Amino acid sequence: MKKLMALGFALGLVSTPALAQVELVNGFSVTGSAVGQTGYMFHNISQTRNRPAVQGSPELSHESGFYVGGFASNVTFVGTDARQEVDGLAGFRFELSGLKVDIGGVYCSYPGYTAASNQYDLAFAEGATKLSYEIDAVTLLGAAAYSPDFFGSSGTGVWLEGGFDWKTPVFDVTLSGRLGYQWIERNERFGAPDYLAYGIFPRRDIAAGFSVSVGYYGTDISKKKCSISRSTAIALWPV
Repeated sequence: MKKLMALGFALGLVSTPALAQVELVNGFSVTGSAVGQTGYMFHNISQTRNRPAVQGSPELSHESGFYVGGFASNVTFVGTDARQEVDGLAGFRFELSGLKVDIGGVYCSYPGYTAASNQYDLAFAEGATKLSYEIDAVTLLGAAAYSPDFFGSSGTGVWLEGGFDWKTPVFDVTLSGRLGYQWIERNERFGAPDYLAYGIFPRRDIAAGFSVSVGYYGTDISKKKCSISRSTAIALWPV
């Protein structure tokens, strides 16, 4: 399973389309988006070997804060026949004295994947809590995720992340920074050791919900400890 994971760090342009939203009855609404991008990363690890990806993410939500949704993307892992990821997710969002909270869970599946004799199941479930709090022009962010059996049957997985979004007074640019850490119980199955992840990127809104960003993302995993280690440029565009 060591060859399944790809170390990633990115320097590129990113444009994000606005979510299409349709108001339904009784407080329900539907949102969704479809984008293409030159690379798909999860916790700063490439899921496509730094190759292009097409993704979609529909969501049904209620004004009370409950939501259910999905996510789909193509993937590529070395030495496997996995070609797509399809996720189901659900959760609850609320605000408490200015603190925005999102508590939810996701199940990540890989339809069509067949494990070889020396491989393990890729699918996993993960619960997560995300926090955000605005102080003037700065939004502080935090996230924690836990999986009882992480990607590749690698055992307990824990992810912690903190960061900020700063709306600078220069050209309506928002400067963002992220710092995270991934713990994995069975590193040999995951394909990489526990690692530190980081990223910094300015973003500027353009129009109609689109934004452009130039970012740098990386990990402290050495090339010798991960099967693939190379840079990639990430760009997203509407499909």
